[in-house]
Amino acid sequence: MSFRVLMVCMGNICRSPTAEGVVRQFIKNNRLGDLVEVDSAGTHGYHVGEAPDSRTQRAAAARGYNLSQLRARKVARQDLEYFDLILAMDRSNLDNLRRMAPPELHDRIRLFMEYARNFDDDEVPDPYYGLGHGFDLVLDMVEDAALGLVEDLKKKLGRA
Repeated sequence: MSFRVLMVCMGNICRSPTAEGVVRQFIKNNRLGDLVEVDSAGTHGYHVGEAPDSRTQRAAAARGYNLSQLRARKVARQDLEYFDLILAMDRSNLDNLRRMAPPELHDRIRLFMEYARNFDDDEVPDPYYGLGHGFDLVLDMVEDAALGLVEDLKKKLGRA
């Protein structure tokens, strides 16, 4: 059985590629790479084809995540059927995704932070217009939610 997860933010250059990189690493560390596919996309096409924001890449690299090969893309309608779980970084993108999806697919669209253990926030803040420390906060939140997500996937896939 294979399980497909899509991380989504607005432009796919800060939060969702960070989540993709972190979750991929956690999947690999838990030997689930043959069972779980992870990707990311944005609800808007502002940055299609671009690498993640340089500040995002620097913050991620400082913790051992390499995002340099990732490229921004826009969520396509077929993504809504292809992915088993679509995780929005905030409520605005959650709403955008639900508007795009037919009602029978709404149950697979959720907030990424639902998986967090140590953060009560339900949204990952967009660090794009803020100061540098925002990128570290995003990583803290993403790592927390990624741990919860991987634990959940291990149970779903019978690897707990």
